[in-house]
Amino acid sequence: MTQAIAPRAAATTTGGVAFRVRALLLLLLAVIGAVLAGAAPASAHAALTGSDPQQGAVVGRAPTQVSLTFSEKVAMSDDSVRVLDPKGKRVDTGKATDLGGTTYGVKLHSGLPDGTFTVTYQVVSADSHPVSGAFTFSVGAPSQTSVALSDPAVGGGVVGALYGVGRYVSYAGFILLVGGAAFVLACWQRGAGVRPVQRLVVSGWLALTGATLALLLLRGSYVGSGKVGDIFDLTLLGQVLQTKAGAALVSRLLLLAAGALFIAVLFGAYARRDEADATDATDVSGRGDASDKGDGSDKGGVDADAEKRDLTFGLAIGGAVVAAGLAASWAMAEHASTGIQAGLAMPVDVLHLLAVAVWLGGLSALLVALFRAPVETQIDAAAVRRFSRLAFGSVTVLAATGIYQSWRQVGSWSALTGTWYGQLLLIKIGLVAVLVGIAWISRRWTAQLSEAPQAKALATAGAGTGTTARATALAELRTKQPTKVPANSRKSSSGGSDSENADSRDSNSGHSNSTDSHSADSRRAAQLARQQTAVATARQKRLRDADPARAGLRRSVLAEAGVAVVLLAVTTVLTSTEPGRTEEAAKQATSSSSQRSGPLSLKLPFDTGGQDGKGTAEVTLAPARVGGNEMHVYVERPNGKAFDIPEVKVAFTLKAKKIGPLPVTPDRIATGHWSAIGVQIPMAGDWEIAVTVRTSDIDQATVTKNAKIG
Repeated sequence: MTQAIAPRAAATTTGGVAFRVRALLLLLLAVIGAVLAGAAPASAHAALTGSDPQQGAVVGRAPTQVSLTFSEKVAMSDDSVRVLDPKGKRVDTGKATDLGGTTYGVKLHSGLPDGTFTVTYQVVSADSHPVSGAFTFSVGAPSQTSVALSDPAVGGGVVGALYGVGRYVSYAGFILLVGGAAFVLACWQRGAGVRPVQRLVVSGWLALTGATLALLLLRGSYVGSGKVGDIFDLTLLGQVLQTKAGAALVSRLLLLAAGALFIAVLFGAYARRDEADATDATDVSGRGDASDKGDGSDKGGVDADAEKRDLTFGLAIGGAVVAAGLAASWAMAEHASTGIQAGLAMPVDVLHLLAVAVWLGGLSALLVALFRAPVETQIDAAAVRRFSRLAFGSVTVLAATGIYQSWRQVGSWSALTGTWYGQLLLIKIGLVAVLVGIAWISRRWTAQLSEAPQAKALATAGAGTGTTARATALAELRTKQPTKVPANSRKSSSGGSDSENADSRDSNSGHSNSTDSHSADSRRAAQLARQQTAVATARQKRLRDADPARAGLRRSVLAEAGVAVVLLAVTTVLTSTEPGRTEEAAKQATSSSSQRSGPLSLKLPFDTGGQDGKGTAEVTLAPARVGGNEMHVYVERPNGKAFDIPEVKVAFTLKAKKIGPLPVTPDRIATGHWSAIGVQIPMAGDWEIAVTVRTSDIDQATVTKNAKIG
C-alpha cells in the first residue's frame, strides 16, 4: 500500500515543481514576445539636432557641402550620408568628413539643378546603436522628387529581433554566472558541491558565451544592411572588430575564458576541499578518541582551515576582477560611455550591473537550492541570512547608482513622464519596489527559519534508506542478468551427428526460455527500483516540508524570481531605448520643422498717433510653409470699413537663427488691400512678423507679432 501511494505523492511533488518551472518559462517567453513586438525597428540614441542646409529650407543657390550635427559622436563610413537630386541621382562625393565636435559633412558636386534634394543618413551612435533618418532641402524653389522619405529599417527585421534576444540572453547569463558564484562563495560554500547549483552557474557561463558570439556575428548586419545573409560575412566581421562595440565583445570573450578557469577551480578543487572538511568533521564527531590525537592533528586541522581561507580569498579576488571586467564590457560601449560625465558614469554603471547580478543571480541560486538541492545537503538558515544581508547591500548600491543614472539619462521631470525611456524607467522602479516588498516577506520567513536538527537527522537516515534500497535493487538486477553463452558452444560442428544437432537445438531452446525468464525478472527489478526511488523522493519531500518557514520561504523566493524575469526584460529594453534627455533635445531641435495644417492669419491693431490713425492690419500667409507663399494685408478702420492708407510694408525675422529682417513690399490691389506673391520663407521656426503702416506723410507705426511658420 505504501509503495502504491508514494509514487503518486512523488509524482504530485515533481509535478508541482515542474509546473512552477514551466510557469516561469512561459512568463519569460511572454515577456520576450511582448518586448520584441512592442520594440521600435530602430532605437536611435544619437539624435540629429541640426543640419546645413536646414531641414525643409529653401536656399538661393546650391551649397558646396551638406553638414549634419548630432547630439553625440557617431561613427561614419563613406556611404553613411547620401544626397540625392529630384530624380534620385546621387550628387555627393561619397566621403563623409568629421568637421569637429559632433558635426559631419559631405561634399557635393558642382552645377546642381534647382529643386528639392533628399539627404539620407545611417550612422552608429557612440553607445553602439544604429541611427538612420532623412530630410529634404530645396535649391531655388521646392519641386517634385522621386525619392521616398521613408527611414531605412536599420536595427529592425529578423536580424534586429535576433540581436535583441542575444542581448537579453547575455544579461541573463551574466546575472546567473556572477550572482550564482557570489552566492556560493559569500553565503553557502557547501553549495560548491551541489550539482543543481553547479549547473546553474555553468548554464550562465554558456549562455553569456553563446550570446556574445552571436552578437559578434550579428553586429555587422545589425548596424548595416539588416540582411540575414550578411550575418556570416567575414568582411563585415572584420569591420566590426575595429569598432568600439566589437572590441567590447572580444574583451568579454577573453574574460569568459578566465571565467571558465574560475568555475573549474570553484567546482573542482574548492568543492573537493569543502567535502573533505565535511568528511573530517563527521569522522571526528563519530570517534570518541578524536581528542586524543595530539598536537599534530590539531596543527593539520589549522593548516587545512588556513588553506581553505586562502583559496576562498583567492577565488573571491579573481572572481571580482572577472565580474568587474565583464560589467565594464557593457559600460564601455553603451549608454554610460557617452553623454555628460562619462568618466564617472562608467564606473557607476559597473557597480550597478554588479549589484543587479549579485542580487538577482543570488536569488536564482537560492531558488535552486531550496527546490532542487538534495535533502542531505539542504541549505541552512545561516546561509539564507547571509544572502539576505548581501541582497540588502546590493539593493542599496542599486538604488544609489540608479538615481544617478536616472538623472543623467532623463534630466527633467517632463522627460520622465513624456518619453518612452522615462516611462520604462518608471516601470522598472515599480518592479524593483515590488521585489523589495517580496524580499521583505522572505526576510520574515528567514527570521522564523529553524535549523530543524531532527529533520536533518531524518534526512540523513532517509537518504541512506533510499540509497540502500536503490543499491539492493541494482544488486538484485545484476544477479538476474542472463549468463552469456560462449560463441563456440552455440555453433554446431559441420561434422556432428544428427543427435548432436538435435541436442544443440534443444539446448538453444532452453537458453531462449531462460533468457525470457531473465528479461521478465529484469523488468520487475527495474520497476521495483523505480518504486523505491519514488518512495525515497516522497520521503525527501516530507522532510523538506517539515519546517513551515522553509516552505513559505520557497514560495516567496519563487515569486521574487518571477518578478525578476520581467524586470530583466524591461531593463534590456531600457538599454536599447533612446534616453529621455536625448529625445527631448531632438524634439526641441526639430520642433521648428513641424508643418502647419493651414494658412496663417494675424490681426495687429495699430495707432500711428495722428488724426484718424487707429485701425487693424490683418496679415494672411498661405500656405504658411517653407518656400514660396502668397501674402495678403487688409487694413480696416475701428468700425470695420476698409482704410485707404498710403503705404504698408512687412518684414519677417527669425531671431533664433539670426535671419532677417526679410522685407516684403506688397502691391496695392484695392482700397485697404495689399498683396505679394512668392514670399520666400527659408526655414521653419517662430518668425516675428513686423507690419509698418503709414497713415499720412509723417504718421506711421510698426506693430509686431510672432507666429510659427513651416
